[in-house]
Amino acid sequence: MTDVDSLPAQYVTSGGARVYTLPVRAFPNFRANAYLLVRGDPHAPAYAALVDTGGSGPDNLGDLQAGLEIVRAGYGEAVSLDTLNRIVITHPHPDHLGGLSALREHTDAPVAAFHSAVPFIEQPGAIRAAWLTLPDAQAVWLGLLPGSELDDRIRRRGSNLSVPRALPVATPLRDGEVLDDLLHVIHTPGHEGNQICLRVDDVLLSADHLLPLNSPPLMPARFLPGSGVAAFLHSLDRVEALDGVTLALGGHDGPMRDPRARIHALRARTHEKLDDLLAACTHSMTVHDLLLALHPRLRPSQAVLLLDQTAALTEYLTATGALRESTREDGAALFTRA
Repeated sequence: MTDVDSLPAQYVTSGGARVYTLPVRAFPNFRANAYLLVRGDPHAPAYAALVDTGGSGPDNLGDLQAGLEIVRAGYGEAVSLDTLNRIVITHPHPDHLGGLSALREHTDAPVAAFHSAVPFIEQPGAIRAAWLTLPDAQAVWLGLLPGSELDDRIRRRGSNLSVPRALPVATPLRDGEVLDDLLHVIHTPGHEGNQICLRVDDVLLSADHLLPLNSPPLMPARFLPGSGVAAFLHSLDRVEALDGVTLALGGHDGPMRDPRARIHALRARTHEKLDDLLAACTHSMTVHDLLLALHPRLRPSQAVLLLDQTAALTEYLTATGALRESTREDGAALFTRA
């Protein structure tokens, strides 16, 4: 017998497709969601797709396999890794893409990803060429203390890989396309420039664009194309304009049963953060100064994400004329209220 409490959440779309949440330990102490999408007779599905693959952590593949086993036992879906018809990557971050390498030993299902994400999957070192501002120059612009732990982490991150080895992408996707006559592709940059959401009837697989508990991490567009507050807010507008979406399922945590309310909350929280940063800028300050002013009890585990966020907020306020940017003698950017 399968314990009902252990069953992955199932959602049936208005068109009859079944969507299952497969929580995985993408990395030790860090969870993410993969999604199984099935249509047709459960005993002989016409189509089965896995949306995102989790990370490269030691438990990730086992969690995916266990989730599929529970779907088979609890819901009667005749699916397994070797019967998948498709794998879709919503964006090339390690907690969504990193599990693909291990999966390749168990399935030949063709991979689909947004066209501009393809180099990050087929050429894992491509991230180094994607930075608009190289990591060494990022550290200087941010005003980091040379030799500090944060300075070292920023300088090293250009060599981080999302996937351990090069893997082929069979289907490059573009905004507005419909994949496999089922998955409507919506380009939603901001959190990541190549990110897509996938609409299936009245359900939106929202990747890290809409999350139920937190705002998605952002970095400035001056670091990576398609990142930043302006892109994120524009993508919120695009998703809000979708008619008939009644449920959003994000890359982490639980379902969002009122997607528009969540969009409104995310937009409001972003503007609250912008207001807080503007209030914190009491004199000529670097991004690092602003980080410490906004987060005086900063934990090391949060430091890089919050530094990126502070830079993204500062970039947006500068672009809108609320802040003015100048350059210190050592190359650090200085910001003052306009």
